[in-house]
Amino acid sequence: MAMAFGCVLSQTAFGQTAGPEAVRTRAKRAEMLGFHAVWFADHIVLPRHVSSPYPYDVGGASPFDPTQPFYEPLSVLNFLAGCTERIRLGMHVLIIPYREPVYTAKVLATLDALSGGRLIVGAGTGWMAEEFAALGLTNFAERGTVTNEYLLLFKELWTKDDPVFRGKHVQVSGIGFQPKPVQRPHPPIWIGGHSTPALRRVALLGDGWTPIGLRPPSLLQPAEMAQKVSRLKKLLREANRSEDAVTISFSAPVVVTKTAASPRALLQGGPEDIATDLRRYQALGVQNFNIYLPGPDISVQAEAMDQSAREVVPLLS
Repeated sequence: MAMAFGCVLSQTAFGQTAGPEAVRTRAKRAEMLGFHAVWFADHIVLPRHVSSPYPYDVGGASPFDPTQPFYEPLSVLNFLAGCTERIRLGMHVLIIPYREPVYTAKVLATLDALSGGRLIVGAGTGWMAEEFAALGLTNFAERGTVTNEYLLLFKELWTKDDPVFRGKHVQVSGIGFQPKPVQRPHPPIWIGGHSTPALRRVALLGDGWTPIGLRPPSLLQPAEMAQKVSRLKKLLREANRSEDAVTISFSAPVVVTKTAASPRALLQGGPEDIATDLRRYQALGVQNFNIYLPGPDISVQAEAMDQSAREVVPLLS
C-alpha cells in the first residue's frame, strides 16, 4: 500500500509568517501537489511565563512567542473548508480539555459537513498548565481522563439521534444534535502522543495514532517506533480490537538536500536517502507521513513542500 503524505502548516498560522494569505496559499498549494492532508497546531493563549516542560525539547523550553499571532485551528480549518476542495483538514493536535465539549463537538460536526467529510480530528491532552489556568480551567491534573470522556461524548453526539451521556465531567440528555458529520460513523479521531497513556487512549478510543518524531528527548527512530507499535498492537488486542484497527501516522521534519552530511541525519539528504528512511517506517506499519516544513520563511517552506511532493513522494507510491 502506498504511503499517504500530509503537510504540517502550523507555521502559516502562528509566528511572523502567520496570516490568512499564508494559510490559504500554502493549503491550496498542498492540495494542488496532491498531499493527503494539511495539519495545524492548537493554542488559544500563550502565557508570558511558562514553567511547564515542553515535551519536544530536551530542556523543556517552550518555543512559542506570546508576542506573535497564533490563529485558532478550528477557525483556520473552517476557513480552509471554503478555500479547498479535496484535501483533508486536521489538527495536530486539538487540545481536547480546552473547550466545552458539546460546543466543540458541534463545531467539528459543522466543519465535517461544510467540508464534505474531510475532517480528521487530531486529539491530545495538552502540556501547558499555565494555558489551562489562563482559560479558567481546573482540570489540568485530570486532563487525560477529561480527554477520554470528551471523546466518548463526541461519538455519542455524532452518532445518536437521541444522545445520552452521563460522565464525571459532563452530562447530556434531552437534546437534538444536528447536523451530524458527513463521515460515518464519525470523523476519524487520531490520537497524538507516544506515552503509555496515549497508546492506551489510541487502543480504546482512536481511529488513528499520530505521534511526532525526531524531536528530542523521544526521537521515535525506527527501533523505538517498532517498540511503540508492538506495544500498541498488544493494547489493541487487550481492548478486543484488531491490530490493524487504527491508522498509524508519523510526523517529522524532512530536509531535502543535494548533498548529505556524514553521518547523515534521519530524513535529511537526497530524495532516495529520505525515501529509504521512510520505507523503514512503512515496514513498521506507518501508513501516513506528515511533513514538518523547515524554516520560518514562507518561500523556504514552499520550496520544501514542492521538493517533497515532486522528488520524494513519487518514490513511495
